[in-house]
Amino acid sequence: MTASNPLHDESPTAPLDSTAHLMNRISSQLARQLTLVGPDGRRRPSLPALVVVAHGSRDPRALRTVTALLDEVRALRPGLPVHLGHIELNEPLLADTLATLGDREAILVPLLLGRGYHIKRDIPETVAASRVRGRVAGALGPHPLLAEALHARLTEAGWRTPDDEAGRRTTAVVLAAAGSRDPESKVDTARTARLLAARLGVPVVPAYATTASPTVPDALAALAARGRTRVAVASYFTAPGRFATQCADQAPWIASAPLGTHPAMAHLLLHRYDHTTAPATTTPSLASA
Repeated sequence: MTASNPLHDESPTAPLDSTAHLMNRISSQLARQLTLVGPDGRRRPSLPALVVVAHGSRDPRALRTVTALLDEVRALRPGLPVHLGHIELNEPLLADTLATLGDREAILVPLLLGRGYHIKRDIPETVAASRVRGRVAGALGPHPLLAEALHARLTEAGWRTPDDEAGRRTTAVVLAAAGSRDPESKVDTARTARLLAARLGVPVVPAYATTASPTVPDALAALAARGRTRVAVASYFTAPGRFATQCADQAPWIASAPLGTHPAMAHLLLHRYDHTTAPATTTPSLASA
């Protein structure tokens, strides 16, 4: 699909393509002004722009959620130019967002939870085809902040870790993710499952809505066969959408909401931005980076 370029929509009567387009334009204009002059009145180097790269979804709730999450990022880091670009399905598309930035420096942080084709190929190729001096951060996961957000969402849905050993032996969690053909994506999801299990004190089994195995129903059946009859589904999705809804509907007990605008998500986006902006040092482990 093709999105219109905001640079071509400067007429005061031209319709705005979306709220996200409007926020991109305002953020770009204000950021350029705010970062040019320091408190002492002297010109200072501008900060690299933060470009959050979302996948895109046909579910209108997804764009609303991502837009609200970027508002939280802006509130945490006033003066940082924050932009949104989508890989597909929603405007603004990433290529259009990068076009608005010209040849300035940018850090692209994927709103994606594990390694896969989009991070390894799609996003770098889009950057290479633009004029932006861009660097691409790694996936958001695995990271303890994601385990914190997952735990919080489960608690909101009614999760309580059993106090007794008998209760713990019949309780488990399925970590429901989208799925990818990239084996490293499964490695990342499994690491997140271990981080969450350490918080909950019960087994957490990764499962997938599509492409990878086991599926969520298969994971639930396997747990039931082992006597785990009190099983929650933890939604390992960044925003509402078809797969998140499908997985929640399969839960035999409770299902948590997607990660969405949990405060840990905004902090993690900024952490990935800062880590990518900082001079290269030793590479930390994925679980603690």
